[in-house]
Amino acid sequence: MTSFTSRLAVATALSFALAASPAFAQDAEDEETRPAESKQKDDGEHLHDRGDILVTAEGVRELDFIAGQDILGLEEVQRNLSSQLGEVLVKVPGVTATSFAPGASRPILRGLDGERVRVLIDGLGTADTANTSADHATTIDPLTVTRIEVLRGPGALLFGSQAIGGVVNVIDRRIPIEVPEEPIHLDALFAADTVSNLRSGGASIDAALADNVVVHFDGSFRDTNDLEIPGFQLTEGLRNELLAEAAEEEAEGEFEEAEELREATDQRAFVPNSDLQTWTVNGGIGFIFGESSFGASVGYFDTNYGVIKRPGTEHAHGEEEHGHDDHDDHDDHDDHDEEGHEHGDEDVRIDLEQLRVDLRGDIALGSGFFSRLKLRAGYSDYTHTELEGMEIGTVFDTETIEARAELIQSRGGVIGAQFTSRDFQAVGAEAFVQPNDTTQFALFTVQEFDLGGIQLEAAGRYETVDVESEPLGVERNFDLFSGALSAVIETEGGVRFGLTGSRSERAPAGEELFANGPHIATQAFEIGNVDLDVESAWGLETFLRGDIGDISFGASVYYQSFDDFIFLSPTGEEEDDLPVFVYLQEDANFFGFEADLALPVVETEDFTLLTDLRASYVSADLQGDGNLPRIPPISLLGALEAQFDRFDLRGEVQWFGEQDEVADFETATDDFAFVNLYLSMRPLENNPNVVVQIAGENLFDVEGRRHSSFTKDFIPLPGRNLRMSVRLSF
Repeated sequence: MTSFTSRLAVATALSFALAASPAFAQDAEDEETRPAESKQKDDGEHLHDRGDILVTAEGVRELDFIAGQDILGLEEVQRNLSSQLGEVLVKVPGVTATSFAPGASRPILRGLDGERVRVLIDGLGTADTANTSADHATTIDPLTVTRIEVLRGPGALLFGSQAIGGVVNVIDRRIPIEVPEEPIHLDALFAADTVSNLRSGGASIDAALADNVVVHFDGSFRDTNDLEIPGFQLTEGLRNELLAEAAEEEAEGEFEEAEELREATDQRAFVPNSDLQTWTVNGGIGFIFGESSFGASVGYFDTNYGVIKRPGTEHAHGEEEHGHDDHDDHDDHDDHDEEGHEHGDEDVRIDLEQLRVDLRGDIALGSGFFSRLKLRAGYSDYTHTELEGMEIGTVFDTETIEARAELIQSRGGVIGAQFTSRDFQAVGAEAFVQPNDTTQFALFTVQEFDLGGIQLEAAGRYETVDVESEPLGVERNFDLFSGALSAVIETEGGVRFGLTGSRSERAPAGEELFANGPHIATQAFEIGNVDLDVESAWGLETFLRGDIGDISFGASVYYQSFDDFIFLSPTGEEEDDLPVFVYLQEDANFFGFEADLALPVVETEDFTLLTDLRASYVSADLQGDGNLPRIPPISLLGALEAQFDRFDLRGEVQWFGEQDEVADFETATDDFAFVNLYLSMRPLENNPNVVVQIAGENLFDVEGRRHSSFTKDFIPLPGRNLRMSVRLSF
């Protein structure tokens, strides 16, 4: 085996030759070039912008083989502000979230998550362990982002074999790429709410030290109490189950245990141990030389949040508790929440930190065959500790290097390379995955051809993956080939209709190969399979999108057929008081659609009334008979937005259907609807980028449970919430 130290040295050298700019083009400052989809007054934001993204605007105009594309700008980030990235994106068509806990929620795209969705920061992976377990947080604070790009569908595999379901790319300004117009530029976002007693703020400063040197600093903090909910914490079915267990315990003379179970069934109004504290700090420097730029940044992310255990279970690592949510526990939190309820020593907490270093280069090459060379590299040292009271339970350590390079062709194309090295270790009583190293190297290209009325786009990626666990003496090697071909017809008015075919391949992750132990987050004793084969999928997708006058619309219908889909399957046995699940492979099918429509109903010189309609649906099943777990139900969103010169008023209803097509050991969920109201005011006449917003969410205090969540039976979505936020830009 090549040692990680050796690979570190190699990767450091490669970081300058193979590194790359975000595979997603335009930087936040390029937003003004996007086509308008609705009349917005601040920051040029749009209701659900689908402007040019990906690889680089210079390389290809649009990558149509990724038919599901959305951009969230600052306005929508402020409107949907949350502690975790998954919750910020749940209104985007085709997107939901794991909603494991207030401190941990990762995006789910088209019913796929974990190792099938890549979450990126400026084009490079987050290098955390959120893909390993649903209770692990994503190391991104939405308070400091400038834009979020969402790419759905297998074509996004161009950006990594873990993107078979799609990509979420978060853009920030930690590495400056241009000199600000003013000597010092300030951006900030502050927010407070009632549902969790949120206190939060984030700010960034860019300052020009010379004509071609810019420094950047940003930081954020977030502090919440326990989450308030509309009614009982547990579902009716789980409460009845625990009451029956309490009766059995009482009949056996176990009165204390019976009383604890009854107390759990009575828990309502808030979720104990759901508070969180997060802070971040980043610093960067950029050197701008004409059309070229270079830069570097260093960042630190720290969060501590509660992990809620499933009531009525034992904790499975040898003590009297098996149950839930991650092998973790609580830091020295013995406080009381606002209701006066004490958090006991058995609370489970995660204390997470990450140190990250990034490099970036963008070199103008002139007017030859290649116009630009874009370089990007990153190093991450990540640790999270799962705590039980004052005791350390399990420690996850991950050291990651990723580097990417793109050569931008003068006309219609991009050629690139990517390298990733990941060293993963978990130590402790609930370290359910053996230490393992993963090395990936890839070559990729995108080419665009105009055949006179029909535009063809072709994309291909070759990737080699080595996964090794030295303690087990097992090493697996995989060669992966993926590609997409899209044919597009564009009308004179700019409406695009296309058909895309794709072939995607993914290597099994170390967690799927080498797991063997209790995984409290998923309520299972998980057993990996070192003989897993490559997971592949054929995809077919048709799409229609564009603008007709002031009307903006988009729709995608897709079908994806998986060969050797990797999933956890129950065996019917128990180990450590947990049901045993093993990783198996079976063919699976996914079918779904996404649609959105934005159009003005009334337009006058001083007033505009807009509609915003969105819909998502996905169905997934195993070909050998059976449903896949946690597949989101159909969802619909309808909004009216009244826009005036100095303020906007937006009302929206988001409805989630019931989901009764469930897998073994999974419960169904009822339908529900949230009603939200947003008032955005621009108090400064000469600066529309100062926005004060008052938000009322879930105004009717409806109980909602997200079907895609592992914890839906005992963690409902937030109750009625009033939030005030202020966004500044000077």
